[in-house]
Amino acid sequence: MIHKPVPPNTETPTIIFTAVSWSAYQRELYDIRYRVFVEEQQIPEELEQDEHDPVSQHILARTAGGLAVGTGRLLPDGHIGRVAVLADWRRYGIGRQLMEHLIELARQQGHKTVHLNAQIAAQAFYTRLGFHSEGEPFLEAGIPHQSMYRNL
Repeated sequence: MIHKPVPPNTETPTIIFTAVSWSAYQRELYDIRYRVFVEEQQIPEELEQDEHDPVSQHILARTAGGLAVGTGRLLPDGHIGRVAVLADWRRYGIGRQLMEHLIELARQQGHKTVHLNAQIAAQAFYTRLGFHSEGEPFLEAGIPHQSMYRNL
């Protein structure tokens, strides 16, 4: 049984961001991604997990009560992906903070640039975080995307 966390209505929730491994937190990470990408966006389930998960660093966002509400990953080559926040928890700055943590991980690893493939609908979000578009838009899992980068 999955319990749907409900954010507080009157104040910004306390969110704790933790760097975690896929092997130890796969269930929580995948639950968020499944709900956002497969259920919400109708991406085929078989495309959701890939060979990059076990070798990537993941950030898990949880409420002070321990409910997992967001995630993102950093691949060894500096590519950011699978950034997802549960629908009821959007507009609290969780996505921005996830990205800040992923960018900091990339800096700590010595990357000079980070890359991502932004869904066109989220492109403005990444632009506000200092990312720049490169190349032409393309389809990934049937959804229009734009390659983006940010120098660190």
